[in-house]
Amino acid sequence: MERLNISSGTPWEPTVGYSRAVKVGPYVHVSGTTATGLDGKIVGVGDSYAQAVQTLKNIESALKKAGAGLKDVVRTRIYVINIAEWEKIGKAHGEFFREIRPATSMVQVSALISPEILVEIEADAYVPSK
Repeated sequence: MERLNISSGTPWEPTVGYSRAVKVGPYVHVSGTTATGLDGKIVGVGDSYAQAVQTLKNIESALKKAGAGLKDVVRTRIYVINIAEWEKIGKAHGEFFREIRPATSMVQVSALISPEILVEIEADAYVPSK
């Protein structure tokens, strides 16, 4: 099967040695994604809802580059710095996935790669052959 590595251009990808997303056959795996804007800066510093929205937009962009869409997502994993913000982050997730309803989990972690990042989300998608 052919493998397609997709980059978003963040500075962490070459340093850590990972891709924003990888497509192999009908599967697309989107790495932990944050609220990084096109300028490389974090969108919504201090606002977990705004960060979740931007993160999900970034996931949607990676999926498109892989020939997939949000409708193909079967699983998400949400990592948060403050679980007390779960409703705000969950609201953003629901705005993107209300009808799709992938399997998901949300867990609190002690830190993410940069102190201003409050949310990180992974996604897995399945794109059946046409």
